[in-house]
Amino acid sequence: MDTISSASNAFTVLYLDDLQAGERFTSAGHLLDEDQIRAFALQFDPQPFHLDHEAAKGTLFGGLAASGWHTAAITMRLLVGGGLPLAGGIIGAGGEISWPKPTRPGDVLRVETEVVSVTPSRSRPDRGMVVVRSETRNQHGDVLQHSVYKLVVPRRPR
Repeated sequence: MDTISSASNAFTVLYLDDLQAGERFTSAGHLLDEDQIRAFALQFDPQPFHLDHEAAKGTLFGGLAASGWHTAAITMRLLVGGGLPLAGGIIGAGGEISWPKPTRPGDVLRVETEVVSVTPSRSRPDRGMVVVRSETRNQHGDVLQHSVYKLVVPRRPR
């Protein structure tokens, strides 16, 4: 294990050799407000239910909701900020994502991650593949995003 510093904190990073199936990690929290939801939507997903309370009332969401991609971006930020402290960063090799409930203004997002499997590479001895399952939850414990990622993780340098 090594220690690195991010913009907001220092944390210990883990290599493939440090990880095992069943291990769990929990991120810090992120309070999402209306301004953040609208700013993201204006730039990346300008749909009425992400931009305007009144327009959102008559939609499937019944009120203002963050873009699923905004929830995914916050999830990534929380993972990178120490919620999944991998050496070399979080390098994706594929995955699945779903949003069972909308993310709302005032939600405090937190990511809970479990290591599903750890597989050293046979052809690349300096790395391996880790499969993780993550749930992004709000302050009530509701799952807002469920994801499974395949990640490339380096082995500890010799």
